[in-house]
Amino acid sequence: MAMEQEQFSTEIVNRGLDNSGPNAGSFYFYVKVRPRLPDFLSSVNLKYVKLGYGYLLSHSFYFLVAPVLLVILGVELRKFTWEDFHQKYDLTDALFIVGLLGLILYIYLDLTPRSTYLVDFACYRPPNELKISKEEFIELARKSGSFNDAAIEFQQRALKNSGIGNETYLPRVIFSPNQKITLKDGREEVGEIMFGAIKDLFAATKIKPKDIRILVVNSGSLNTTPSLSSMVVNHFKFNHNIHSFNLGGMGCAAGIIAIDLAKDLLLAYPGAYALVVSAEAVTYSWYKGNEPDMLLPNCFFRMGAAAMLLSSFRLDRWRSKYELKQLVRTSKAMDNRSFKSIHLREDAEGRQGISVSKDVIEVGGHALKANITTLGPLVLPVSEQLHFFTNMLFKKEKAKPYIPDYKLAFNHACILAASKKVLDEIQKNLELTEEYMEASRKTLERFGNTSSSSIWYELAYLEANSRIKKGDRIWQVAFGSGFKCNSVVWKALRNVGKPKLSPWIED
Repeated sequence: MAMEQEQFSTEIVNRGLDNSGPNAGSFYFYVKVRPRLPDFLSSVNLKYVKLGYGYLLSHSFYFLVAPVLLVILGVELRKFTWEDFHQKYDLTDALFIVGLLGLILYIYLDLTPRSTYLVDFACYRPPNELKISKEEFIELARKSGSFNDAAIEFQQRALKNSGIGNETYLPRVIFSPNQKITLKDGREEVGEIMFGAIKDLFAATKIKPKDIRILVVNSGSLNTTPSLSSMVVNHFKFNHNIHSFNLGGMGCAAGIIAIDLAKDLLLAYPGAYALVVSAEAVTYSWYKGNEPDMLLPNCFFRMGAAAMLLSSFRLDRWRSKYELKQLVRTSKAMDNRSFKSIHLREDAEGRQGISVSKDVIEVGGHALKANITTLGPLVLPVSEQLHFFTNMLFKKEKAKPYIPDYKLAFNHACILAASKKVLDEIQKNLELTEEYMEASRKTLERFGNTSSSSIWYELAYLEANSRIKKGDRIWQVAFGSGFKCNSVVWKALRNVGKPKLSPWIED
């Protein structure tokens, strides 16, 4: 097993003149050590490669058996002519044979795992009065009286290098001077964004609330009683037999977990529609203190939500945009450093906020590396996989192993728009072009980090720019507290033009 080495970058910083002690009159400096993503090109963990092939074989069993059976059946049928059938079998025998073949086909289709289709999705765009520029952010933060000068300066520096633009959305209640943010504020915000996204989805698909059989809602920090899923059921008056689920505390990666849960439920209830809602309440996770590790989420997280309509009904293929091809989830929660890298806590003065450890980029890199290593056998062309194994078996001593070109597996990438630094590191390590990074960077600039819904704003960007063509494969990857890294791959079932309702298209 390849050892995962800690990766760091160093920066020499001049601190000025030392005017005291034995070294008076001399300049002094220190070396700043910054954690970075692990070098993906330096090692390969075969444990995750093996896991990927395990998924491939288990998922492809029926599809491997079907061609063999069809070939055998075809060979046997070629032995008979029409005269043979006419002479040897009467009408009753013919009907029996047709019925038997129909039964075999029915059993095969019933046993074969159904495909999961993404009929459509919608992302919520808040009203213009909630737009806040970076300059206004700092001005309102200063007027709120919640932060000291050092905290204001820290947030100003973070925003400057964040990759976030001047048109992102925030609830203005968070800047109210001397006002405590309540649970009511969080419920009002999440209700606005969830209901807005769902209404847009229903308008686009012409689906009615009574048609929804399965509901999965995810939110990272806000967990209420009744749950957020119950809020949706109550607002839209879903049927009493709705199967509703609420995923909480699973961070920015929870959106793909929600898709995974909906996929499994659709297999249990074939022919049903599943509604998945990914949202986050900035209000409830807003930090009114001065600890740097808890101030970072203030600078990056913004309002946003997405709603997705899924189906496993085979006849829905014609009206759906995408088909789910692969979904791989990776958790590093067994490692204490990963587990503690992002967590909701209180500071010394009892003020609540999300703490982001300095180790988060490094542990996130290891999770991403494990995830794509597992995903590789499921998506890479056979030629790339053969090249990888040939290189591994016959490579020279101390030579770096060949890393497959993941760009050959996907036409588009939607990488969680966490921050500019994270996107830069991922682009460098996976050797992705600017074209692959465009949707993520544009989403970060326009909407900020909208948590688990971020990857859907990125897909909406690709659609708004008419990038999606029939047969294209889209890779969505998200990472979050735990630490988790999850990937889902969609295949476009048709050319996707500019949707009528899009957060990227101005009214």
